[in-house]
Amino acid sequence: MQYWLVKSEPGTWSWQDQLDAGEDGTFWDGVRNYQASNNMKEMKIGDLCFFYHSVKEKQIVGIVEVIKEYYPDHTDERGRFGMVDVKAVKSVPNPVTLADIKAEPRLENLALVRQSRLSVVPVDEPSWHLICKMGGL
Repeated sequence: MQYWLVKSEPGTWSWQDQLDAGEDGTFWDGVRNYQASNNMKEMKIGDLCFFYHSVKEKQIVGIVEVIKEYYPDHTDERGRFGMVDVKAVKSVPNPVTLADIKAEPRLENLALVRQSRLSVVPVDEPSWHLICKMGGL
């Protein structure tokens, strides 16, 4: 199993929207960066992702599970990019902010910190467990 972090602007697709999608989950579309897209190509069914509210909130608010592997993104008119399907697993009891992450020296190499503009980034296993602990999971 691999771990990831996926970002969404709450005004576009929020954690509540993800929860409302239910057990069937929904597609994670709209990624238009090649590196982020390549990260999605690496995702496998069962992988877990932190759900991160970007822009003003800048915090991890939930966990989603990949339920369908990479396939063409129907919103990409040029056909260059794809998407995966995810479903909500659980909310993070104590959202973990970007400031919290940056304040933790053990997370200094996290892609979220080093490549802050990417919308889909990998998370190594020790960092995953540490962030889960920080969030009360």
